[in-house]
Order: sequence, then C-alpha cells, then structure tokens
Amino acid sequence: MDTENAPNNRLASYKNASKTTTELRQRRHEVTVELRKNKKEDQLFKRRNITEDDGPTSPLQENNAQSPVTLKFEEIMQYVKSGVPNKEFAAVQAARKMLSREKNPPIDKIIGLGMVPICVKFLEAADRPALQFEAAWALTNIASGTSDQTKAVIDAHAIPRFIDLLSSPSVTVAEQAVWALGNIAGDGSKARDNVLDYNSVEAIISLVRNPNTPISFLRNIVWLMSNLCRNKNPAPPFNRIEPMIPVLSVLLDHEDAQVLSDACWALSYVTDDDAVKLESVVAAGTVPKLVRLLGTNNPAIITPALRSVGNIVTGNDTQTDAVIAAGALPLLANLLRHTKNTIVKEAAWTVSNITAGNQAQIQQVLNWGVFNVLIDVLARGDFKSQKEAAWAVTNTTTGGSTEQIIQLVEKYPIMKPYCDLLEAKDSRTVRVVLTGVTNIFQIASNIGGVENLCTLFEEIGGLDKLEALQSHDNEDIYRKALELIETYFCDGVSVAWKDTI
Repeated sequence: MDTENAPNNRLASYKNASKTTTELRQRRHEVTVELRKNKKEDQLFKRRNITEDDGPTSPLQENNAQSPVTLKFEEIMQYVKSGVPNKEFAAVQAARKMLSREKNPPIDKIIGLGMVPICVKFLEAADRPALQFEAAWALTNIASGTSDQTKAVIDAHAIPRFIDLLSSPSVTVAEQAVWALGNIAGDGSKARDNVLDYNSVEAIISLVRNPNTPISFLRNIVWLMSNLCRNKNPAPPFNRIEPMIPVLSVLLDHEDAQVLSDACWALSYVTDDDAVKLESVVAAGTVPKLVRLLGTNNPAIITPALRSVGNIVTGNDTQTDAVIAAGALPLLANLLRHTKNTIVKEAAWTVSNITAGNQAQIQQVLNWGVFNVLIDVLARGDFKSQKEAAWAVTNTTTGGSTEQIIQLVEKYPIMKPYCDLLEAKDSRTVRVVLTGVTNIFQIASNIGGVENLCTLFEEIGGLDKLEALQSHDNEDIYRKALELIETYFCDGVSVAWKDTI
C-alpha cells in the first residue's frame, strides 16, 4: 500500500470531503472557538480604580485618598462651576471618591450632573497635574461601568485627551490615562477602535521602551495593549496593532508574572485569526518564548500562553513545525496532567490541532508518548477535555499513515476509553468517535486484520455501543453505526492484526 498517498485518500473518503490537512486544522480552529468564548474570561477587561480601604490597592493613591467625602452632589456642582481652583479640585476629588469607594458607585448620577465633560476639560490643565490626576481617575471609574457609561466618556472626546496625557511629565497622571484607555478599549470592538484611531500605539510603545517606567505602570500598559488586541467581529485593524507584536515578544522575557500574563493574552487575541497574523507573531520570535512559558507553575501565565500556542498550530505546517521544534510536545504532555481542567482541555485541543497536520507531525506526537497521557484524559478527564482528546485520536486516524494508526491501536490501550465516548450525550462527540472507528476499521480491512479488530472491539464493549446507537435520535449517527455493524461484524477470513505489520 502507498502509505504516502493513503492519508490524503482517507481525508477525501471519510471525514473531510477532500479537504487538505491545512483545511482540517483550520476547521478544528473554527469548531473549538468556544474555548475562547467562556462567559467569564481569566483576564479582567475593565477595572475600577479604588482606594485601599475598599479592597485592592491602587498604585496611584495619594496621601489624601483616605479622607472621607465631605461634599454633597449639589455642593460638587457649585464648587466645580465656581472658577476657584481649590474648589474645582475639591469638587472633582469628591466625585472621584464617590466613584472609587462605594460598592455601588453613583456613576449614572455623576454623569447626569454633567461631570464627564467637565472632567475631560480638566484633563487639559497641564499646569495643575493634581487636578488632571483626579479628573482622570474619576473618568477611569466611569469608563469601568456599562457600555453606555463608557460611551459617555468617549462622546465627551476624552480619548485624545488621555492619549496626550501619556506623555505627561507626571508618571501618576500618565498611568491613570493608561488605565482609563484600558477600560475604554475593554468595552468592545467599536470603543477599542476609537482608541486605535487616535494613533495611540506609538505613544504606548514609547512608554514600554522607557527604562524609567515603573513596574506598576508597565503592568497597566501591557494590560491596555492586550485590550487593544482583543475582541473580534470585527478584529482590530491589523496595521494598527502589528507594531506592538515585536514589543510583546520582548515582554515575554520579563520577570513579572502580570506582565507575562497580559502579554500572552494580547498574543492569544492576535493569533486567534488568519495565517497572515499568525506569521507575524511567529516571525517576531515569540514561539520559543511562549512554549517556554508552558513550563511555568502559574496558571495565569500558562492559560494565555497555551491558548497562543494552540492558535499557532491551527496555522500552516511551517508554523506548527516551529512549535514542535521549540519543544512543545513534552510540555503539552505535562499539561495534560494539570489539576486545572481548562488547561487540560486546551492542551488536548492543541494536540488535536497538531495531529490534524502531516504525518511527520503525527509521528512526533507518537514519539513523545503524548498518547500515554491522552489515554488518561479519555478515561478520567472532564467531558470537555475528553472531547478534545477524542479529536486528537480521530485526527490521527484520518491523516496518519497505516503504520502510525497500527501503532496507535497496538501500542496504546486507547480503544476502550475512546469507544466509551460512543455513549456520550453530545452528538458531535459521538460522530467524531464513529469517524475514527470507521478509519481504524478501514485500515484493518486494507491489511486483512478485521477479525482480530472485531474481537477486540467486542471485548471492550464497542459492539454493544454500536447496537445501542441504532436507536439514536440523530439519523447520521444511526446510519454510521449501522454501516459499521453491517460492514465488519459478519463472518470473514481471520487474519491476525499484528501479523500484517
């Protein structure tokens, strides 16, 4: 049998209707997009800037931040319209304290008073940095609210004022401007693009490259960068964010965990797209660094680094080879044993994208013993992880050579936990396993080893499961199960599976 051409024939005949392995991998990318659409992400997209006695510590506190609010709403408006500098400052600070201290901040009330355009105006008071700081802080907290509340800040033309403040001689003012822009960019695609439209990236990169930028400030900058890369439908204009990619690559060598986490999140958003963007990330030298970070002990770093690596292996063979060459497979095997289910799931998803590649890539997965660990995931993992592990097996049976598929079935006791998923309630998973089982039986038929495979299949309860699927509600599943039974489970010539290798 011509094993070099056979995998492509199997791709055409069974699962993928003449799709290439590259198309298969991209299809896997689309199928598993829900991996990146969790209801609650691991990264915060908006953050309130609150004072110490409310909980988290703000890096921007002043000595007077702990003093109580002494003005009422009416007095705030009287003071802010007085034209007296001390009263203007007291009014803005009082508003800021209301927004940063209360569990249910009166954002709508402050907006209704007309404070937003007033605070935006005060952002221009270059000779009064303390006032700029308080105004920026107040606006930051307003922008941390709902989309309508954020829109009030945008509509008041705050974005260009904040971008101007990125070059403020006051570090605290510049940092507060970054925080505000991060909240605005985190509101969604439209707000994000509003920030990008004002050429903010150049100023942001300058801050990152400034050796005097404090670590607390750098953390906020990288968080802002991640929000500028985030969101799809539409994705950010690539020409706007592309200059950040080499900077993010450099940041992957940083020692701070928060900087590393947000840099990885940013790259995960960029790589969750087409091959051109993937190539830009790969060309920036990120792959060895991202793979190295898979070996850390911090889930806050592992999660976005793994997502980035997983996205990269949805690309072409060269991009996937770069991940393998960087030593990803043994690290992925370790992550398949992780105590956090979401990490196991995404590690299995990443492996499944590698096994959707060419035979040399599949062989690397086999050589590194990744299937030894995938067996445990199939048998004892949570269901989401089991689904991804099943894809890894099915993709191997679809694109692997005859020898590789024989190795998979004989070397690893994978058939029972794999076939146990035929009882899954999820129809898609059942179809995936049926496809893999069909592929394995086809190989057995080609080499004359059907009878022994049938015996193994019956011993592990696979035939009983196929018979049960004949009453499945899904007609496609019923037909596939029936076809397997009618095609293979009948009298035939016995040829040993192993003797044909």
